[in-house]
Parts: sequence; C-alpha cells; structure tokens
Amino acid sequence: MTGALDNCTLVVPSIGRPSLDVLLDALAGASGPRPAELVVVDDRPTGAPLRPDRAGLPPVRVVRTGGGGPARARNLGWRVARTEWIAFLDDDVVPDPDWYERLAADLAALPADVAGTQGRVRVPLPAGRRPTDWERGTAGLATSSWITADLAYRRAALAAVGGFDERFPRAFREDSDLALRVMDTGAGLTRGERWITHPVRPVDRWVSARVQAGNADDVLMRRLHGPDWRARADAAVGRRPRHLAVTGAALAALGLAVAGRPRAAALAALGWAAGTAEFAWARVAPGPRTRHEVTTMALTSAVIPPLATWHFLRGAVQHRDVPAWRGLPDLVLFDRDGTLVHDVPYNGDPALVRPVDGAREALDALRARGVRIGLVTNQSGVGRGLITRAQADAVNARVAELLGPFDTVQVCPHAPEDGCDCRKPAPGMVKAACAELDVAPARCVLIGDIAADVQAAAAAGAAGILVPTPVTRPEEVTAAAHRAPTLAEAVDDVLAGAW
Repeated sequence: MTGALDNCTLVVPSIGRPSLDVLLDALAGASGPRPAELVVVDDRPTGAPLRPDRAGLPPVRVVRTGGGGPARARNLGWRVARTEWIAFLDDDVVPDPDWYERLAADLAALPADVAGTQGRVRVPLPAGRRPTDWERGTAGLATSSWITADLAYRRAALAAVGGFDERFPRAFREDSDLALRVMDTGAGLTRGERWITHPVRPVDRWVSARVQAGNADDVLMRRLHGPDWRARADAAVGRRPRHLAVTGAALAALGLAVAGRPRAAALAALGWAAGTAEFAWARVAPGPRTRHEVTTMALTSAVIPPLATWHFLRGAVQHRDVPAWRGLPDLVLFDRDGTLVHDVPYNGDPALVRPVDGAREALDALRARGVRIGLVTNQSGVGRGLITRAQADAVNARVAELLGPFDTVQVCPHAPEDGCDCRKPAPGMVKAACAELDVAPARCVLIGDIAADVQAAAAAGAAGILVPTPVTRPEEVTAAAHRAPTLAEAVDDVLAGAW
C-alpha cells in the first residue's frame, strides 16, 4: 500500500500541549504509508516555535495562526494543503499503530459522493472504580458523530462550504456545524475502520462550570440549522429547561425576599434547593462517590444552572441575526496598475514600480490565512508595440519582489481592438487563474480600481470589489455592488467573510 496516502495531508492544530509529543511519537512509529505532508498548526498567540520534526514522520510544515481558535487553526491547515484529502487529528489523541494503513484503506473505499470519513474513538476509563462526571463526559466522544478528533474530508468539500465556521470560538460544535453544512450539499459522511485513543486529560474542579460557555454555541447551531439540529447532528439533548427553571427559582427567591414576602421567597428557595439537589445527585449517583467527587458535584451543581442560563441568553443576543457562514475565498485576484501599484501608463521599467500604501500588509494578511492570491493585468502596451512582453514580465517580477509571491499571474498582452477573450472586462484571465489553481470561480474575488475589473469578475462567476481611485469614473463607483475606500479595507472585508 506504499504511496496510498500521497493524496492526503494530515493537519494537527495545537496549542503546544505535552500531548502533542505523544501523538507525534505514535505517528512516527506507526506502520504503513505516510501522507504527503503533516501540517502542524501552532494556535498559540506567542511562544517559541514548535519543533515537531522526528524520524518516521511525513514531511512536516509548521504554520501559525497567532491564536485564532480551533476553527481558524484547522482552516489554515487545510488551506495551505494542496492534496485531495485532508485528515484532521487533535493533538491529544493517540492513533493505533496501523492508523496510516487503515486511513489509506478507508479513503480508497469511498465513492465520489462521500465527502468525509470519521475514525473510531476509544476512551479508556478506570478499571477499578466508577468513572467521574468528567470521565463520563469524555467517554461520550466514543459515540459522537463527526468529531474532528479523527476526521478526513475532501479538500473540495471544505472549500465549497468555506471550511469551519470561525464564529465557534471553542473546540465545541464547530465540527458538527461543518458536517451539517457538508451534508446539506448532498454529500455523504461515513465511519471508517481506523482507531484512535482519546485519553481523559486531567482537569481542575471547575472545568464543568467553564464548559457552560458552550450553551452560546448551541444557540448559534439553532440559528444556523434550525430547531432539529440536534437530531441531524446526533447531539444529546441537555438539561437547559431544568437549568432555566432552577435559575428562575433562585431569582424569584431573591426578588421575593427583597419585596418583603418571606413565605413566597422560602417556597421559591425550596424549589431552587430541590432542583439543585436533583441535579447534583444525577451526577453523583453513577460516579465513584469519593469525598472529592461529591464535593465537586455539590459545588458545581449550584453554579452550573445560572451559568448555563447566562451563556444561553448571551448567545441569544449575540447570534440573533447571524448570517450563514461564507468563510474565506480560495483565491483573491488583484488588478495591478492603480490597485496594487501606482499607475504608470504603459510602464516597461521595473524601477518605476511603487506599491500603494498598505499593499504588502494586505497581501500578507491573506497569505497568513492560507488564501491564495493572483495578479490579473491588462497590458495593451504590448499589443500596441509600446513595450515588449519581456518588459511587462519584468515589471510583474518587480511587483512580486516588492509585494511577495503570487500563486498565479495572468497577463493580457492584446490591444483593445484585438477582440480577445482575456482582456478585462472579458472573463478570460479570471477563468484561467481559477483553472490553473483548481478553484471554483464562485470562491474567487477580484479587487480592482475600474469597472472593467468588477465586470470581468461577474462575467467569470466571481465576486468583485471596487477600490476607487481618482481615475475611477463616478458612474463606475455608483454601479459597483461592493466597493471599499482603500485596498486594506477591501482585504479586511474579504477576511471578515463580507465578499
């Protein structure tokens, strides 16, 4: 089966936990074919560079997000990859020794209408005692659907839906949301035969209180996928109605006491106490019932209902008008003269190239998020005999020297009267750039300074953003559906998903 994973990139997001070394050691020592590349995404805001290289691993690349959260980290990982398949592993799992072999077999067995395959998860629990509340919760991963602890997706499927929704800030629900959006395209997801072990990591007493922040993410899921999202995502129904009732009883007790109605306040307080006791016992009964566990359950059962309610209400406000996730485009194309560099008519001299303010920073911001970039430029001076093609290419080379490399460069050397299909506003260069990089035009943006740029984008099925300059005619500005005052602000719109 040698070479059977040449079409797959392995992506591991990490915040540098010690478990990363355990995972990498297991991958280095496993048998079977290696993926084309291992991309480790360092999601720490700062810190010394991660050094994951060791004998036995596939070729390793480390990229950094600067601390954007697990959804953004996974997005950067798959965006910088170029293979058909992207296999995600969390940095706190341990793959079986035959994981590579079984992954290769899982991928080879999939028909074209299947977009992803999930691995199987085991969670080891203590043999000599009952599991704690936290251990039981972690054990639920073994039966969860579409978790990215071990899940491989076709890269095209990720691109089609914009990848992971980065409005999910935690490692919670972002994987279920992605799976539902992928399945909404008509694609299927299956379970494979490869296995990983997910150990129960040590936590402090208050972890169950902190995870209540996920109630806001549940609200986002409902806003995006409707009231039946739990059934579609195979997600367990929680205790939110009871938490709301217990919290309401506590607030009523306080309000009635302040209002001078002690008997009614006592009844409300009794309701709160009964609800809290029921919740605590439901968590204590199946566990080891040690002094530490009972104390932890008692303390956290008192604070979880109001915390869950608070985060639910916070999510209801925060996500009340949330639009569908669009994500980042796969490709952003730029006009050259007047957009990236100051316009010098029929320029054939590289020494005259002067980038506009903020151009390098704007392009680097796209590169940092894994978005490919390209240049599409009309050079009618070649067709008119005013400059040579070699001079036009030399100017483009200087632009790349000053602004960084482009993934594609498309040049129309024709005069307007030649009637070619590449000169903007014709769509030829946009289509050629998309074809070269295997990008759907619908996932492409073209940024330029005149109507011909946005018209070329529209003709190709791409999005266009107009950045007006003094040479842009007023009627072109008025007609543009999407315009931005500066190049930097146009790129900011793209990075915000507003394209």
